[in-house]
Amino acid sequence: MKTLVKVLLGCVLVGALVYLYYTEIKPVVIFGLRSDYAHAIPFQKIPEGLTSLKAESCGECHREIYDEWKTSIHAHAYEDPFFQAYWKKDKNVWVCLNCHTPLENQQPTLVKEIPRGRVEKAVQEPNPQYDPEYQKESVTCAACHVRDGVIYGPFDDSAAPHPTKFDPNFRTAQVCSRCHNVVSGPAQFYNVGPCGTYAEYEGKFFMQERGFICQSCHMPEVDRPIATNSPIRRGRKHLWRGGHDPDMVKRAVGIQVKADNTSPKPGDRVGFTLTLINAGAGHKIPTGDPDRYFTVEFSVEDQQGQVLDHQSSTMGRWIMWQPAIVELYDNRLLPLASREYQFAYQLPAQAEGLKVKTRVQYHILTDKQHEMLQTKYGLTGNDPYRFVVYEREFPLSGALGAALSKSDQPSAVSLQSKEQSCKAGAEGYKQG
Repeated sequence: MKTLVKVLLGCVLVGALVYLYYTEIKPVVIFGLRSDYAHAIPFQKIPEGLTSLKAESCGECHREIYDEWKTSIHAHAYEDPFFQAYWKKDKNVWVCLNCHTPLENQQPTLVKEIPRGRVEKAVQEPNPQYDPEYQKESVTCAACHVRDGVIYGPFDDSAAPHPTKFDPNFRTAQVCSRCHNVVSGPAQFYNVGPCGTYAEYEGKFFMQERGFICQSCHMPEVDRPIATNSPIRRGRKHLWRGGHDPDMVKRAVGIQVKADNTSPKPGDRVGFTLTLINAGAGHKIPTGDPDRYFTVEFSVEDQQGQVLDHQSSTMGRWIMWQPAIVELYDNRLLPLASREYQFAYQLPAQAEGLKVKTRVQYHILTDKQHEMLQTKYGLTGNDPYRFVVYEREFPLSGALGAALSKSDQPSAVSLQSKEQSCKAGAEGYKQG
């Protein structure tokens, strides 16, 4: 009888501890709260001289900038199908809106209190100044540029029909930190949060030594009038291309392929080395959402296209989500770092027509995750969630050396114009 009582008490204790963990300790969201994004940006009024805070109103004078913004993921951060599906999976938790629709003007409720920093316990009230149409503009012009009826920007000599003020942060990476520097929360064990690109930014080499900032790649410089009928001056494109853009990802990497036997004969063993270089990013690659990763593949095919051998390696970060959030490992590449991937194949006696294929793919998420978001959380749209960064094939014959030499060309990063400073570090690397 005493044993039974002890077992029952033990079960009750375990149950109580599990309940306490999931209700008071385990976080509901996968990042912590930092003071500057725990709340939305306070309600902003329309600056004198403007008719509206909406981007279209800004576009009446800043037409080129407005047209660029419309193509950006910033402009679609709220309605983006991936965000909407992930957000639904996270039970539409309010804190995500503080970056995807950062102004109080754009949010249906206002958070008045966050007891003990617990997101799920936040006290909210309806927002009487909520504009549902304005919400759809996501990271809109005013989110960065309007504060207290004044338009802030990177110039100290503006002559505009509205109040302006120079803000030196626009000339630094600091302006990106609010939403790209999410920290870990309680009972979360990883080095950088899921939106932690800013924390990965390699300040010493890129900023201190080369003068590069986030904008150097994601907002390329351009000489043009900032507004209609204004003088030409050096500004930046409002594009913010990043991890969802194939060309941007390709510009970040350099790839080489070498073989230890460039004239193989039947029966020979041929070893290949593919070197993947973070040649053009000032942060780790891949970055952002921890679901993102690269795969490096080798395959051998015969004349009929039948796969005789295949090898695949993965580069990314892997996180355990239950029962606690723990980063298991992270093998992503730091800026200017490289990694070698090796593959070897023993040619048979009859090796005519054999070829080796090399491919590097970038994945926003796995096939399984993509299917889950579609079937359970309403993912819509046909946005690609994986794409090829590099793909080459080489004959497993005496022509291998010539094929390798023919494919030797400058990295995609180094082919950028000199004005696009994100080419840093790519010179000297080759893409096989």
